[in-house]
Amino acid sequence: MLRIHFTADDLAGVRIAARPDVLWETILSFHRLRDRRGPVVFGGWRTETRARLGGEARLLAALVPSRGYFPDFLTPAEGLQGLDDGLQALRATPAGRLRSELSLLAADRTGGRTVPHSLRALADGGSEPFDRLLGALRGYHRAAVEPYWPHIRARVEADRARRGRALLDGGAEELLGSLPPMLSWRAPVLEAAYPVDRDVHLDGRGLLLQPSYFCRGTPVMLRDPALPPVLVYPVTHGEAPTVRPPGASSLAKLVGQTRAEVLQAIGDGGTTSELARRTGVSAASASQHAGVLREAGLIATLRHGGAVLHTLTPLGAALLGGGGAQERCYARNGPVTS
Repeated sequence: MLRIHFTADDLAGVRIAARPDVLWETILSFHRLRDRRGPVVFGGWRTETRARLGGEARLLAALVPSRGYFPDFLTPAEGLQGLDDGLQALRATPAGRLRSELSLLAADRTGGRTVPHSLRALADGGSEPFDRLLGALRGYHRAAVEPYWPHIRARVEADRARRGRALLDGGAEELLGSLPPMLSWRAPVLEAAYPVDRDVHLDGRGLLLQPSYFCRGTPVMLRDPALPPVLVYPVTHGEAPTVRPPGASSLAKLVGQTRAEVLQAIGDGGTTSELARRTGVSAASASQHAGVLREAGLIATLRHGGAVLHTLTPLGAALLGGGGAQERCYARNGPVTS
């Protein structure tokens, strides 16, 4: 069981990550690649990704076992800023921390027996082993994550909008109570089923909530209690989507394919630029379609500073619920259903 203990200062310091973290998604996707759970959401992705992979998985498998601990240095906070920033921060990991975390990994993997050569080489220092690791991470990301990034970002943004609405409605406690069912808020403690029994005392540092597309089943936290607290939790993928060819849904027939996609993309809320990214249209086109949907009473628009936030009205939600909405996972060559 994981128990995260909050003070009043911690509640005031709860934040929601502004975007998906590229290194968390990369590392957690490597877990998903090797398990068989979630075939509806991840089955097609697994098949396509395995076909694109070279030898990247061999080195990563030594660092990221299918179960248990993987080193905290693989997911630096800079992963929120993008792959290049994240890998640069990873490359700057202090040698002492590197050896300490690799020793924990070796003990967890082998019970203190002989460890893989790749781990020993990293722990010994030198630029060549690290260069191989960074190359493997970049190559794996290119095959497994980058082609699907628009879909990953859309799902994380939708979750962020849902949590943001809860925060506005009832503050940090409402936000914590809105998290997925595997997390339970019993003030002042947030609990979750966890592979080990662990108590985390935030001690006034607050908590960053990081929604993740590839996190599944249980949340994840950094092992080192001295690092800034981050809770990675799964986004909601929803029920198994019904696969239909483009244009075949009743909603698309009613309002048009692009307008139906804009309505689906609004989900729990989004700005015009977010709608444009989620649907692959220009900002001007997204704004135009949102205007038509607003005039029809299907969405409401709230202006905040220089941005506008679009949300579904009850009528829009009812129409969307009956419209056969489908999840789309965007690959390099266009959308594929997942």
